[in-house]
Amino acid sequence: MAQAWKCSGLRWVDGGPVLVWDGGRRSALAWGKRVAFGVVDGGVRTCVGARGHACPVRAGVSGRSTGARCEECARLDRAHSVAADTIADDPRPYRVYLAWFGPGMVKVGITAVERGSARLLEQGAVCFSWLGTGPLMAARRTEELLRAALRVPDRIPYADKRAVRSGLPGAESARAAEVVELHARALALADWPESLTREACRPVDHVGAFGLARLPGAVGEVSELVAGGAVSGELVAAAGPDLHLAVGEGDGERKILVLDTRLMTGWDLGPAEGGTGAADGGRPAFPLREFRGASAVQDELF
Repeated sequence: MAQAWKCSGLRWVDGGPVLVWDGGRRSALAWGKRVAFGVVDGGVRTCVGARGHACPVRAGVSGRSTGARCEECARLDRAHSVAADTIADDPRPYRVYLAWFGPGMVKVGITAVERGSARLLEQGAVCFSWLGTGPLMAARRTEELLRAALRVPDRIPYADKRAVRSGLPGAESARAAEVVELHARALALADWPESLTREACRPVDHVGAFGLARLPGAVGEVSELVAGGAVSGELVAAAGPDLHLAVGEGDGERKILVLDTRLMTGWDLGPAEGGTGAADGGRPAFPLREFRGASAVQDELF
């Protein structure tokens, strides 16, 4: 490949998915768009650094790592993370939210008010509602209160989210039901911090934004990128960092595969040739992890 690019990951801009590249270049994604790229043959995946600074030793990282950071850069990144509860003096107002990813999958979390719903889009939340607004530490205490009193987790594995996306309830009210029920139970709890303003339940649904309506079931997900490999497919949906791609040649059977775009960071990438679903010039495909219950067993992407 004559030209190589470094991907900074997937962002949600104005409610739509955008791939961001080092240097500021952006590639807007739309349903039906062909997504095709390859990893430079002989390339090595290197650490992406921390907090906007390059890794001083350009350490190599595993192809399966979604963080793409070496141990030292990961430590530095966590040291300045609200999510890791390492910052206590942030003066910005925060919101507490309930997010639903599928039946039985509701989590509680917090996000800065200035970010709007971006955090929910980034996590792949199918439905969510705000619970309250206030200072960071009040939001943290409320989050912990709900975890303890209602046994609502603050994290749900991405693998679990992916496995249920194609089987979500069709009615928006059904997707919001668990959020509505837990929201009412949360507001009824005592011991809420006085500085946190409670908010009424107003569920927001992301099925349209993600393209999940009538989404065909996926057979599996790309487990890692490898040097010399390539991928090509038609974008049918996107949620959080995940792209759902339809792959297959000509009149043959098309399958839906999920690509976590966090796996793209740290690699030198370039354009892939060939039609939808074809590897670049016969180059090898990326390894695939089959979803439980998938109709076919595969160990490669194509």
